[in-house]
Amino acid sequence: LVLELNQVIIPSYGTVPDQQNLHTPEWVDFDDKTDSLFFKDGQRRIDFVLVYEDESKKMTHKRGDRKKQKRKRQVYESNLINNGLHLEATRSVLDEKLIFVKVHAPWEVLCTYAEVMHIKLPLQHNDLKTRDSAFNWFSRFFRVDENIIKPEQEFFTAPFQKEHLSNFYIQDKDTFFNPATRSRIVHFILSRVEYATKNNVKKFGINKLLDTGIYKAAFPLHDSSFRHPSSDPNCPSERYLLYREWAHPKNIFKLQPLDFIRKYYGEKIGIYFAWLGFYTNMLTVAAVVGVGCFLYGCLTKDNCTWSQEVCDPNIGGNIIMCPQCDKVCTYWNLNITCESSKKLCIFDSFGTLVFAVFMGIWVTFFLEFWKRRQAELEYEWDTVEFLEQEEQVRPEYEARCTHVVMNEITQQEEHVPYTACGKCVRMTFCTSAIFFWILLIIASVVGIIVYRLSVFLVFSAKLSQHISGTEAIRKYLTPQTATSVTASLISFVVIMILNIIYEKVAILITDFELPRTQTDYENSLTTKMFLFQFVNYYSSCFYIAFFKGKFVGHPGSPVYWLGKYRNEECDPGGCLLELTTQLAIIVGGKAIWNNIQEVLLPLVKNLIGRYSAAARSEKVVARWEHDYHLQPIGKLGLFYEYLEMVIQFGFVTLFVASFPLAPLLALINNMLEIRLDAWKLTTQFRRMVPQKAQDIGAWQPILQGIAILAVVTNAMIIAFTSDMIPRLVYYWSFSVPPYGSHSSHTMKGYINSTLSVFNISDFKNVSKPLSPWFGNEVTCRQVYRDLRYPPGHQHQYEHNIYYWHVIAAKLAFIIVMEHIIYFVKFIISYAIPDVSQKTKSKVKREKYLTQKLLHENDLKSVKKTMGKIDNKIIEGADSTFRHKDE
Repeated sequence: LVLELNQVIIPSYGTVPDQQNLHTPEWVDFDDKTDSLFFKDGQRRIDFVLVYEDESKKMTHKRGDRKKQKRKRQVYESNLINNGLHLEATRSVLDEKLIFVKVHAPWEVLCTYAEVMHIKLPLQHNDLKTRDSAFNWFSRFFRVDENIIKPEQEFFTAPFQKEHLSNFYIQDKDTFFNPATRSRIVHFILSRVEYATKNNVKKFGINKLLDTGIYKAAFPLHDSSFRHPSSDPNCPSERYLLYREWAHPKNIFKLQPLDFIRKYYGEKIGIYFAWLGFYTNMLTVAAVVGVGCFLYGCLTKDNCTWSQEVCDPNIGGNIIMCPQCDKVCTYWNLNITCESSKKLCIFDSFGTLVFAVFMGIWVTFFLEFWKRRQAELEYEWDTVEFLEQEEQVRPEYEARCTHVVMNEITQQEEHVPYTACGKCVRMTFCTSAIFFWILLIIASVVGIIVYRLSVFLVFSAKLSQHISGTEAIRKYLTPQTATSVTASLISFVVIMILNIIYEKVAILITDFELPRTQTDYENSLTTKMFLFQFVNYYSSCFYIAFFKGKFVGHPGSPVYWLGKYRNEECDPGGCLLELTTQLAIIVGGKAIWNNIQEVLLPLVKNLIGRYSAAARSEKVVARWEHDYHLQPIGKLGLFYEYLEMVIQFGFVTLFVASFPLAPLLALINNMLEIRLDAWKLTTQFRRMVPQKAQDIGAWQPILQGIAILAVVTNAMIIAFTSDMIPRLVYYWSFSVPPYGSHSSHTMKGYINSTLSVFNISDFKNVSKPLSPWFGNEVTCRQVYRDLRYPPGHQHQYEHNIYYWHVIAAKLAFIIVMEHIIYFVKFIISYAIPDVSQKTKSKVKREKYLTQKLLHENDLKSVKKTMGKIDNKIIEGADSTFRHKDE
């Protein structure tokens, strides 16, 4: 798609053409206009800025390297001029070694490349009438003041064609292409202009020059300072308006000016903030329902019969529990878990079941309505046909193209970086590396488990000295609680450390894999990073939810890890409270850590650069020099922002049955996240090169996969982690005859009937406690609800009928809940179309206008021309026949 213009190329990095054949930028001095966005003539707008260090003043060891870099730069700039761009060079005010090359694209170049890039531009005003809904009337209280940021005019658009220039809505040639589009076109040219050849392989593009250090930076300009409007009356000061009306903390409850964000930063930034804002708005509903379920648990905890029995000194106080570890642990009374049982009643209630079902449906509504919203943005932002454009090959891929193969489609030779065998070797190595690092993550989780098992012995010996303790802290700080909290904190620290390491590992593996385009690179990295992060963040939660306390045997025959550590047991009420603690620490800690990291790092870097520059000079500095000292956005752009939010989405959906306040924490975090991300973009980073984006990319199928998995995990949490199913089975079946002794359905006696009895004389020497037995009791109770026959029974210590009833009920519950939610999800997905009727009408109207204005005019001109030819042919034929007749 690149126009083949005459360019000067360095052959094989060797000799340079005669310097007289090279075009050079115009050299000018800075005119002290700090807010100017134009060349010195005040007419040509600066569309891009290139920064390099004067080769004659570089402190490098080899003089030949400096000359070679200078040759490449000069040829590159000459080829830019040959492509029609205007260049103007100015030396830095603060650092004489730095040279700023300003780039301007004239009208002819913009029109040419707009057609090459299939950029859609306005044809005429949108004449479809829209009706304001009740929601629009309500939302106007949260929208940005239209007198400050005026709404964007709606146009019907079509891919630009120079031959149909008169059909496009052009009022002013200087504003027909907005600054973001101009910068995008210039970057397209910069990425394709050649500067050298080596072994018949062309070297081109600004990215490669940046990687090799020939240029230090390349970026479009911010249009003003974020602190005050521009002094230039022709400048709209859009950056200042974005900071004031979007990024400032006072706007935390306002809707985002998405069209204005897209206009300034491009569609890729716009679609991210549109998705994040939509996700945050949907979280409002989930947070309200989650808080309602939490309050329901708080209000009903005093009516929790089984918790009352635990706390009752005549019931829980008389139940002696077996030691939870070998030798050093002692016997203890059930009522010391009174406080944890009360907390558990808050989260392990009927509201939890309702909320889990609600979230399974909520996530479907979220994804389906986002598809509709995304379709609207695709039309409004002209990205519907974006994928039809040819994407640029990555310079890293192009630089390694040394093998020649035959293209099956074009039947022409082309260069590739590896053979089919080499590609298989790379894929095998990358896959092996991925599995190795995942196993390393699992090994770290095993390490945390071993810590829990070993430290529990210490806490049991120090904290749980049976029932004679009178300290107030004892009823809150049980061995299980102390182990859970410390292990969660250590797990969080390990997760953060591994997170930093795995980011670098994933990038190295993807670089070695060598994807062809930037989209391929980002999708490959997205898959690897999410896979790493999924195992890293969620593995400890999966262990607590589905493995801890499930395979422990019984006091007479416990199960050991690695033949040494006795497997962990849950509290008498199950592991749900521990899972809640783990989620609260990880979700809350992750949000605080990420926000501090995102704010402090760029702020400190910019402050250091600002103070060092101020120490050198107090001179007036140009806009391009101000922007140069800001932080670059990085090659991956918004990748880490998406990753952070998708990981959070997993916490909100996968384990929400154990922590109904997760959506509220996520909502608060996201309200801050939107403004922090906006603050970073407008104040701390250089302006990004505007990029097209049709959707959120590979993150969409990841979100859909999480939504499907969330139904299964929440059903299993309620069935296997919470105590809801055993309580329901007891209430409906085992509290009344033939299994129970109560005359009506009740929860009374639940604790006594579910804690299995064990005879202390059956302890093996390995696990028999060293502390003396007290009282006249000869039995103790198992900590967990293992539901076994008592000693003396012909099937002693084997699972009783209650256990099998519970297992059957759990499996039935999982199957029923999954099928109901999946059925509702299917109905919702079918009932909600991906594209609204309003958007369909706009698309059809636009296609009709494009057909009418661009194509029918061509047909009319063709018919007119053909008519003239027909008339001439007829006239010629008539004259011939008349001549014969004569």
